[in-house]
Amino acid sequence: MTDTTARPASPTLDEVAVLAGVSRATVSRVINDSPRVSPEAREAVRSAVAQLRYVPNRMARSLVTRRTDTIALVLNEPNTQVFSDPFFASIVRGVSATLADTDLNLVLLTARDEREQQKIGRYARQGHVDGVILMSVHSNDPLPEILEEAGIPLVLCGRPFDGRDLAYVDADNSGGAELAARHLLSTGRRRIGTVTGPLDMIAGVDRLHGWRSALQAAGVEAAPRMVAEGDFTEAGGARAMAELLEDAPDLDAVFVASDPMAVGALRTLRAAGRRVPDDVAVVGFDDAAVAAVCDPPLTTVAQPLGDMTPLLTELLLRQIDGERAESRIVPTRLVRRASA
Repeated sequence: MTDTTARPASPTLDEVAVLAGVSRATVSRVINDSPRVSPEAREAVRSAVAQLRYVPNRMARSLVTRRTDTIALVLNEPNTQVFSDPFFASIVRGVSATLADTDLNLVLLTARDEREQQKIGRYARQGHVDGVILMSVHSNDPLPEILEEAGIPLVLCGRPFDGRDLAYVDADNSGGAELAARHLLSTGRRRIGTVTGPLDMIAGVDRLHGWRSALQAAGVEAAPRMVAEGDFTEAGGARAMAELLEDAPDLDAVFVASDPMAVGALRTLRAAGRRVPDDVAVVGFDDAAVAAVCDPPLTTVAQPLGDMTPLLTELLLRQIDGERAESRIVPTRLVRRASA
């Protein structure tokens, strides 16, 4: 018996070629965006594709183009920090939104330690992705070198720690920290401490450098006792603020190198009976959503994430297409609220 319920077969490449009046090879070149096709033939193929509702076989197409139409966003942090830190969440949302109108897929990979970094390196070298956006790079991370040596298109979110010649997009971390410190100086504060980010990350190093440069330019001491290292988490900010209060109980202001840490610092100051900003003025960095709703609302340095995420994707796609991608540093700005 004939099965009258069977679905019609999907149109083939040969059927598209017959309808368009061109060769099978010409249809393949149009589908794979080859420039070696006349405008007339390209239009005829596209018309036939639309009329037949032809859908290219992705696996067959990838054999021709050697592309997976997939890029990886790799975050070198524990899962708990990845999903709780507003900076990471904003980058993930931004890259995903940038790719929404393309045919590209995004995979999110997290590496908690060197073993997982090596695993991701093997995954990329085996051809599962066309390129990688790498976030939260620490000084001893092997992934940048692994991916560079494998010739995999790569863009870093953040300047390379070791000065390696890799494409990157970064905020002006040093300049933003200078803005924060100069603002505190302009309010008459002179005993200005800082809670740094991790000093094995370039953002932590650059923000410390900006704070120190602003103080030294104003002739204000940037003593070691006024510096406590944090880890970009709220708990880490609370611990570092407690350390600062112990080492420099006379401080009258603090620049905190991330908003989550600044929230922790506010909690520690409140527990110590220090009023903000009367006794201690506080400036953060990020302009995360929490900055506007914490008590008091946080003066902070805004990272231009809305500009950075499209640039990350643009630079990676240019590399995938065989172009050289120039690195970008995006300006920051001060957002004034009640904490300083």
